[in-house]
This record gives sequence, structure tokens and C-alpha cells, in this order.
Amino acid sequence: MTELEKQGAAAKDAAYTLAVAGTERKNAALLAIADALEARAADWLAANAEDVAAARKNGMTDALLDRLTLTEARVRGVADGARQVAALPDPVGTVVSSVTRPNGLQIERVRVPLGVIGIIYEARPNVTVDAAALCLKAGNACILRGGREAFASNRCAVEIMRNALRAVSLPEDSVALVQDTSRASAKELMELTEYLDVLIPRGGAGLIRSVAAAAKVPVIRTGEGVCHIYIDRAANLEMGAEILYNAKCSRPSVCNAAECVLVHADVLEAFWEKAAPLLAQKRVRLRADAAALRVLGAAAEAAADADWDAEYGDYILAVKTVESLDEALAFIRAHGTGHSEAIVTEDAASAERFLNEVDAAAVYVNASTRFTDGGEFGMGAEIGISTQKLHARGPMGLEEMCSWKYLVRGNGQVR
Repeated sequence: MTELEKQGAAAKDAAYTLAVAGTERKNAALLAIADALEARAADWLAANAEDVAAARKNGMTDALLDRLTLTEARVRGVADGARQVAALPDPVGTVVSSVTRPNGLQIERVRVPLGVIGIIYEARPNVTVDAAALCLKAGNACILRGGREAFASNRCAVEIMRNALRAVSLPEDSVALVQDTSRASAKELMELTEYLDVLIPRGGAGLIRSVAAAAKVPVIRTGEGVCHIYIDRAANLEMGAEILYNAKCSRPSVCNAAECVLVHADVLEAFWEKAAPLLAQKRVRLRADAAALRVLGAAAEAAADADWDAEYGDYILAVKTVESLDEALAFIRAHGTGHSEAIVTEDAASAERFLNEVDAAAVYVNASTRFTDGGEFGMGAEIGISTQKLHARGPMGLEEMCSWKYLVRGNGQVR
């Protein structure tokens, strides 16, 4: 067996134990993990400092460095996140539906863990703990494969979590880290059908598409975020400028950040008078079509065709001028990724059309796309934002990390 196959076999055994561990034991493990992360914060920060130094030397952008970097406050936040997961209702064993058939059979549909979840993600060490905590609460074992840029951070975090699991007598192999960050290990994980029940990629569109194309394990696509803000002709322009600024600038590296703004031609000049100075505060680079360039002048550069499909993850924004709501809807159909889309308008009919016709996991009227988040939706933590339609769509909380089975009770019925 390869090392990854050994990890898979051990995770499968651990998943069997977790599936019947019960809420009290799983919560004890999560609280132990939170305490251990805080107790060993210095170790985790030291490992992270190695990763950050190497990434900076290799020219990583500031936005990606922000995602990679841990601080004392972020470590406390990650630990608190694990405690919050412990406080959430346990989905395992929940009765989704129940019926008694005419022949007397009692049939219940009950939530059960998915089993062993593989997670491939980029340079975000907080994901290592967040993903493990969510998998654990939902009764799943996980095999984590983070980006090489965060390997020292991830290795330290997984060691801390495995020690905490042992301390509460749960299998340490409930959480495993792929020790090889080469493409070969990613390929092997994507083909680990004997041990993995599902694979979840978290990261940019390139990572997600490559995993979906190559994997033999079932994949839940998450995080492809080419999100749009449409400024309608009937928009409150000051509100629109503030929403765009928040959606682009509050944290540009995340998947619910806006990557493209569509502006109705009738309000083009008036809108950019309000929005351009706000975006300039963060030095956002605007890549604009010809109509917007005539208004923005030296504050923008000409957009290329590739900009309409780009997930920048940075302080860069594509700018498109449209003549109508119909054109905006057609543009989003052509270039959206099914994540989050928003309209800013005071016209109720236009708002309803946008809500009804846009095909995305989350559709907004007069609000920032940055709200597409499990915590903001009142679900607690999330494993990611699913952009597909099967099994889960939108923020994936604990319920979405479960499957179900049917429990059928009879008293001698035969067919």
C-alpha cells in the first residue's frame, strides 16, 4: 500500500468510530482541539512564520499573503470557531421525515455522516482546522491536502488536533494530512475511490475545475466566485457605490468578493463619480469596457475578453456597461459561476426579475455578495460555498456534510 492508501484505510476505520461516537464525545474533542490550539499558539505561529517568509520570498501577492498569515487574534478566532461548532446542533441521527405505510411499515429518513471526506485547498491554514472541526462534528473523518505554501502551518495544526483527539479517546486518524504536496499526491487522492466517499476542493476556479475534471471520487464543487454587482438605472447610486466597495474591498481574496460590476448606461457617469473615489482608497485597478473608459479615463485600463471570466482574488475589478436589465442578465448567464450575484435598484419589478432569473446559489437585492457565508446565513460554520446543484448548494453547513439512510421497521411484512 502507498502511504496515502494507508491513510485512507486508517481514516475509514476512524469514520466508523466517529459515526457512532455521539454528540458528547465529538464535542469534547472539538473543545480539546480549541484549547490545544490556544495552548500551542506559539508553535503554530512559528510554523506559519516559516511559510509566510518563504511565500514572500517567492513573490506571493499581498492578498494571498493575507490569507496565508496567522496572527494571535486569528489563532484565537480559529479556536473560537471550533468551540462554536461544538455548540451547534448535531445533525447526525436527525429524523428528516417519517411515514407509516398502509402495510404497517414504519419508514424514517435519518441523517448519517458521509464517511471519509477528502479536502484539497490552497494556502489558508485556518481551513485546516475549520474543515476538520466541521467534518468531526458531522461524524466524518477527513484527509486534508493543503497547498505547499502552507505546509509547515498545516502540519503543525494537524499534529495539535491529532494529539487532542487521542486525549479524549477518539481515533487520531479522524484527521489526517497528506504529507506530500506534489501533483502526484493530489492525483492519487483524487483517485482514492476505495477509501474516500467525497472530495471537496476549496480555492480558486483553476483548482476547482482541475479537480472536477480529474477526480474519480465524487466531487462537491465549492468557491468558484466570479460574482457580479449590477447597478440598475433605478439604483440608489450612493448605496450602490458603498455595496460595490464592500463587495470588492472588504476582503478581495475570498470567493464571495465581487469581481465584476455591471453599470446601466443611463447612470454611468453619475455612478462612477461616487464609486471611483471609494475604490481608489484601496487602489483598485479597474479594467473597463470602452464606454466606461470614456468616463473613467486614466483611472482605468482597457479590459480584455479574459477579464469577464477572471476570478482575481485581488484589488482588481472588471467594469462592464450595459444598456438594460436584459443585457445584464444575459451577461451574468454567460460569465457567472453560480456563486453570488447582486442587483442594486429601487425598482421592485427589476428586483423580482433579477431574483427569479439569475441562476446562482445566492441572489441579492441591495446587499453585498460578501454575506454569502454560513455564519452570516445563521448556519454556524461552513465547509465552503457549493456552486453546484446536486446534494448541496450555497453555504455547506453541518447538515450538508451528511447523507441519509432509511430506517424501516416492520412486524413480518413480505412483498
